Amino acid sequence: MASVDVTVRGGGIFGLSIAWACLARGARVRVIEAQAWGAGSSGGLVGALSPHVPEAWNAKKAFQLDSLLMAADWWAGVEAASGQPSGYARLGRLQPLADDRAVDAARRREGEAATFWQGQAEWQVIPVTGKAWEPASPSGWLVRDTLSARLSPRMGLAALVGALQARGAELTLGDGDAAGAVIHATGLAGLQDLSQAFAMPVGSGVKGQALALRFDAGDQPQLFVDGLHIVPHADGAVAIGSTSETAWENDGPDAQLDALLAKAVAAVPALAGAVVTDRWAGVRPKAANRAPVLGAWPGRAGHFVANGGFKIGFGMAPKVAEVMADLVLDGRDQVPPDFRVETLLQKTTTRR
Repeated sequence: MASVDVTVRGGGIFGLSIAWACLARGARVRVIEAQAWGAGSSGGLVGALSPHVPEAWNAKKAFQLDSLLMAADWWAGVEAASGQPSGYARLGRLQPLADDRAVDAARRREGEAATFWQGQAEWQVIPVTGKAWEPASPSGWLVRDTLSARLSPRMGLAALVGALQARGAELTLGDGDAAGAVIHATGLAGLQDLSQAFAMPVGSGVKGQALALRFDAGDQPQLFVDGLHIVPHADGAVAIGSTSETAWENDGPDAQLDALLAKAVAAVPALAGAVVTDRWAGVRPKAANRAPVLGAWPGRAGHFVANGGFKIGFGMAPKVAEVMADLVLDGRDQVPPDFRVETLLQKTTTRR
């Protein structure tokens, strides 16, 4: 490729998704990844694309809703271009309710979901039925939402790489020169670069761990049990995760995964005896405001930032990609105020 319109630095979910959105609009795109596709936190196992609770509505939740609703068509386009599956399926989610208070709160959210989710998905309180693929619930009640979806992180990234290659993007592993507009989607390293550039801590890393079991649950919904994600995938695996660690001795998997497995089996006894096929650990980029960080890099003309996908990167990716393509290619700025780089810098300065 003799020249490019856009260079994306970073081969995780934000970087590859933005590259695909720009390429789909006719831009000439170069992607530079220092290590390997999905080398950072995007190369994990869980793949739970789930909404925040439908209450106290705000711009972050509205953005996430838009992204979750557009995901089916967006990933179908990636699969069509690459000829590879992403593992995407909108199969919903079940959550146990601990007591009568939790049941009452969940029932109130039924109405909130009807309003905020625009009639395109449901949040329902349903009774336990005793089926094997159902979490134990002390109250005898579950929340079932029809908005949650699954995506295999590694299959999704491979499909994006394949789509980019099929459409003629320039993909580089290692060092490479940037040209055109430059989008920095480099995860934790990118937050550290911003912190250094503006002499303030704008984000940090949070270690997460997950594991995969050989257990074919078919097209069952994902489960969310006391902070634990249990997600059936299209390849006959069930992903279990994850931890959130702000202090750790090493970046690799450790004995905490045994506790995750025990917790999952207690919630779903059908998983007992399933073989562990993979153990993963990675450090996820968390911006100080816990929201995605998007927009122009202040004071650095032609440079842009897409970062902070902490725990919700895959669910936010389709909308993030389209909004960043709008900004970089068309100058159309639809970045929510709370997501802006300058807003993050201002809030960080205020807290100091």
